[in-house]
Amino acid sequence: MPNNWKTYKLSEVTEYIGRGISPKYTDNLNIRVVNQRCIRDNKIIYETCRYHEIEKKSISDVKYLIKHDVLVNSTGVGTLGRVAQFKSDFKDITVDSHVSIVRPVEDYADEFFGYAIIEKQALIESLGEGSTGQTELSRTRLGEDVNICLPESKKEREEIASILSAIDDKIENNLAINKTLEEIAMALYKHWFVDFGPFQDGEFVDSELGRIPKGWEVKNLGSIVSVLGGYAFKSACFQDSGVKVLKIKNINNNIVDINNCTCISEEISKTINPKFRVTKGDFLIAMTGAEVGKVGAVPDYNQELWLNQRVGKLVDKELKNASILIGKLLQTNDFYKVMQGLAYGSAQPNISTSDIESIKIALPIDKSILNEIIDEFVNYHEIIIQNLTENQTLTQLRDTLLPKLISGEMRLKEFVSSDK
Repeated sequence: MPNNWKTYKLSEVTEYIGRGISPKYTDNLNIRVVNQRCIRDNKIIYETCRYHEIEKKSISDVKYLIKHDVLVNSTGVGTLGRVAQFKSDFKDITVDSHVSIVRPVEDYADEFFGYAIIEKQALIESLGEGSTGQTELSRTRLGEDVNICLPESKKEREEIASILSAIDDKIENNLAINKTLEEIAMALYKHWFVDFGPFQDGEFVDSELGRIPKGWEVKNLGSIVSVLGGYAFKSACFQDSGVKVLKIKNINNNIVDINNCTCISEEISKTINPKFRVTKGDFLIAMTGAEVGKVGAVPDYNQELWLNQRVGKLVDKELKNASILIGKLLQTNDFYKVMQGLAYGSAQPNISTSDIESIKIALPIDKSILNEIIDEFVNYHEIIIQNLTENQTLTQLRDTLLPKLISGEMRLKEFVSSDK
């Protein structure tokens, strides 16, 4: 460790470590009730923090967040240890009782402090105590068992944090662009398939889906795409490292991520039919469980990926990129509800590939019009995938730099001479 750096217990450089409140959440978390906001444990992620509205009357002794507070998930399995820094100047925001607020002393209230704790996420997760069903992280263990290295030079802390935050800002910017593009895609869906915008002044006819433009017809999704179910790997094939296999848990927020993937050996992967390979831009569908019907697009991970059973993949038939159009439509709430309604089984909802292919949709008979619609969706989809792919590269860069910069293993040239 550099001469002008020092290791501290968290308790030595914080003025407060404690849990949040236990609010009564409103029934509909998307409806604004009062100007009172609470960040819940399931919204603590590295990139950002999101909040929900809560009823003000349910709060007492609130600890409101201030800039540079660090938030740590302190309960649960799989979520305990998640860390994010609160970088906003917004007022009247708090956290719920599953989240710990770690407030630095004034001398270290900066972004570096947040990154120093983020780098300790694996350690923090290991400090949880309790049963496998519900682990807890005490304020004592958080304060006494987590050590962080801090440069005494505020300027050095700022310079290091600026490098990491520049990467995070670019990731956030890409996510914001993608959010806008997704909204545009949803508006396109409404324009073409709900309002039939370009045909409003023309003749309409009755159909089993209601009034549709003359020259359109009701067809099954299976008429233009097929749904391929994943490969039934034997449990004995799975291992902790190797070639990744995509499962339902990897589909989140319209994206397929490869964190926490189950793997198979390269030898086994060579024996599987190539049709079960997953590539950039594919759309995958969850076919089992409470979130049956959720759909995610695959970024360019530049590695071999395989499709597990009970996950479906959309495949083009005659029309090129028809799977992109159908994938984007299936991500709308309208089609998600249809898939949820088709799922059967009380204990474990399931939907089959044929069920998905049987879903009805109105499409123009004229292939040139249909190709025009597909092209519009493809344009936005390609930019979304490009941004997601760039974020993978940026995330890898950040995760490589983070431990080296935060520990002092990698120094900025201008500060090396100050140690001598």
